[in-house]
Parts: sequence; C-alpha cells; structure tokens
Amino acid sequence: MERTTERRTCSTVMRKPAGTQTRVSSVLNRDGKNYGKKNMFDCDEETCWNSDQGECQWVSLEFPGPVRVSEVKVQFQGGFSAKTCRLEGGLKNGDFTELDQFYPEDNNALQSFPIQEATTVNKVKIFFENSVDFFGRIIVYSLDVLGEKAS
Repeated sequence: MERTTERRTCSTVMRKPAGTQTRVSSVLNRDGKNYGKKNMFDCDEETCWNSDQGECQWVSLEFPGPVRVSEVKVQFQGGFSAKTCRLEGGLKNGDFTELDQFYPEDNNALQSFPIQEATTVNKVKIFFENSVDFFGRIIVYSLDVLGEKAS
C-alpha cells in the first residue's frame, strides 16, 4: 500500500461523524480524561490516546450507517507506533474480515494509507500490531477513517 506523510491541518480534516461509536483495547492507567479515545478525534496536537501495555492494541469504530472506507490517516508518537496495522471491517451484525494491511513508519508525521478496495461496512477495527515500544504501548495523536456514505 502506498503511504504518504503530511502535516495535519484541522480545518481540512473530516471529524468522526455524529453517532459513531468508538472503542479501544486499553487506556494507560485507565486515565480516560488525559489519554482516552476521544483525544484521537479532537484536532488538538497536545492530546492523544495512549494505550496501556499489551501485545496487540486496537481501535474500533461503528458508524451510524453503511460507509465505503477509502483511506486511513494516523499520527503516532515516534517510539510508540505499530510496525503493522491491520484494517478489518464488517456489516452491522456480521463478522469482521480483513480489508487491508499497512506499514507505518516510526515517526511523528501524519501518515496516509489509501485502501485498495473500498468495501461497504458499518464497522471497522484497526489492529496495531508489533509495537516498536518494548511494552507494546501505542500512542495515537490523530486517527481519521475517510470514505463516503454507502447506499
């Protein structure tokens, strides 16, 4: 998958649609106020989601309706990124299936990963595998799953 890096500008980034439900695998010290999932979507460069330690961390999004995902943008903290990311998706009451894999660089840049085949889904789950951190922690400053409503 082709990767690009860019600087994040909040005025041009689509935020999480209203009604989208988000879950994460863990939060550092269970401190949702300072390190919770909402921080990935607030357009604040000072806040982040910081996972607790563990082998495989993940973020899931359930959209209010069907969508076709075309791109994932993620900004890690260098030293706390994943070597491999696996994107899975599914319909509302269906099972998850793998949609794509991508391989971020270990840096602080906003990285963009186009999805090769836009599939209609109601939910996605991004697995952050093989953390560069010895303890398996992941730090994400921003996450954008881009696409369009599907009929």
